[in-house]
Amino acid sequence: MRGGMGNMQNMMKQMQKMQKQMQEAQEELSAKQFEGTAGGGMVKVSMSGQKQVVDVQIKEEVVDPDDIDMLQDLVLAAVNDALKKVDDETNQKMGQFTKGMNLPF
Repeated sequence: MRGGMGNMQNMMKQMQKMQKQMQEAQEELSAKQFEGTAGGGMVKVSMSGQKQVVDVQIKEEVVDPDDIDMLQDLVLAAVNDALKKVDDETNQKMGQFTKGMNLPF
């Protein structure tokens, strides 16, 4: 029985260590900024790791009052590009903690 308790304590220490590492990874992601672009850099969107848009930059030459649809499409594409970058890095950083656990998403 004694060996079982030592095993349990060891497992609890490992879980606490993993929880701390996960928290650090989440904080690192939250502090990071991601940039999405569209139209060859004509539209840029900066986003936090918490998926909040923090800046939008639009080059003057892409603004055409007669073609608002194109500008809207470029902004949408830049936002989606930034979101994908946040998701990709989140999956990469946080996925290391769930490997082999068979957790449903």
